[in-house]
Amino acid sequence: MIWLLRFILLFLLCFIVYLGIKSFFNSSRKLKIARKHHRFYLQDNEDIRKNFFLTYKGIMFIGEKYIGANENRSDVLTIFISPQQTVTGLIKDDFAYLTEKIREKYPNAEIHWKSPIQEFLQT
Repeated sequence: MIWLLRFILLFLLCFIVYLGIKSFFNSSRKLKIARKHHRFYLQDNEDIRKNFFLTYKGIMFIGEKYIGANENRSDVLTIFISPQQTVTGLIKDDFAYLTEKIREKYPNAEIHWKSPIQEFLQT
């Protein structure tokens, strides 16, 4: 009976350590930390159909990816990026930097910024 209790305790300890390691390397945790410390971080899934999240200088952006309708269904052709909150303190060079970083990941994609950023970049 005592060996069964020891086995259960050992199993629970291993499970708790596994959950701790898994949560430490979680990408959404890294995104929150980068946002808190005003750093750049791009969180993207392996699935090409899912949106990506990006943070820069404490501002969170969502990138909507659209794949091609022709023979290249694995290529992202268009990306629409919108902020989750009010964008203050960024200049045009910051948006150029973000566009460059996204182009590193998706070189064939057209990147479009949603309003009000689009109007800011056109001035």
